[in-house]
Amino acid sequence: MRGLTSPLWPIHFKPLPDELLSSWLVRLAHSHGLKVQTFCNLIFGNRLQVWNRDIDRLAPDWLIRGLSDRTGAAIDQVMDTTLQSYQGIVYHRHRASGTLSWIQSLRLHHRKFEGFGLQFCPECLAQDKEPYFRKSWRVAFNTVCTIHNCMLNDRCPYCGHGVAFHRNDMRRNQYVTTVSLKECHYCGIDLSKSPTIRASHASSDVSIFLGNLSRKLQDGSLDQSEIDNLLIMHHFTKLIFTSNPTVKLYSHLCNIMDVDEIALDIKADIEGAGVETRHLVLQLIAYLMLDLGSSLREAIEAKAIRYNHLKRDFNDMPSWYMVVIGRFSNWRTRNLFI
Repeated sequence: MRGLTSPLWPIHFKPLPDELLSSWLVRLAHSHGLKVQTFCNLIFGNRLQVWNRDIDRLAPDWLIRGLSDRTGAAIDQVMDTTLQSYQGIVYHRHRASGTLSWIQSLRLHHRKFEGFGLQFCPECLAQDKEPYFRKSWRVAFNTVCTIHNCMLNDRCPYCGHGVAFHRNDMRRNQYVTTVSLKECHYCGIDLSKSPTIRASHASSDVSIFLGNLSRKLQDGSLDQSEIDNLLIMHHFTKLIFTSNPTVKLYSHLCNIMDVDEIALDIKADIEGAGVETRHLVLQLIAYLMLDLGSSLREAIEAKAIRYNHLKRDFNDMPSWYMVVIGRFSNWRTRNLFI
């Protein structure tokens, strides 16, 4: 297509607020009337494959620089659409493969997503002038839309498939003009018309705690104490999803909060769990975090957890957390809890 080899593409709009890299790239392709694969092959060549990887997570340098050169967006603006922009905030060490703390897994296989790693809010998609997918929808501790207070969806409610908007144009011919990101790639249903489920929380304090984390993540205002909280919370997710029979923290917290247990896949983790499971687990952890010292003491007294569980395999422990759990180092001593 003429014009795509020039310094700036004929159409070179910038990413929308909190837009995900893959969402922006698909919109750019369709705005030029081309299918995503055709567009990427023309720009980057057949040797540099885009869609056989989680590009939002890996964000190769050639892709970032190519988008910056062809759209006029600054490198920092392009990088901000990637999940790598969460390094030091949501996760501490970037890895090209394997689980990345709080980043939901797509389980990519032959350009198909076998997981449910991309969420969406039906009301956001319905109200968008130009529907697009948010970067924060890839983060596992986000289960509720901070704008509409409804549950996020992690799959099409009609066919049950995960979201893969980069495949929406596969049923079309080479040129496209009417493909929308809010279509389900498998059944074609408009995802913005998915049933809206109002979010419920165990308490207002839990709702406020989790809502603040989500909002501050989206506007980039998380401070160091909140980043530390996310690190500690992630450690507790491991203790809830553990197969260790001596750790009964999940059942203990469900009992304390008077909520029904959801069967957990102990071979999974928070990044691979469905939105309903994550929503429950996060509420349990938020309850812990609201009064960490007292809640942990209660759990230890109930023999739901031991001191060594609180620090095992926990790298980069915040110093204040070490102080809190240090009170339980002699957990067998009865007067520890006086």
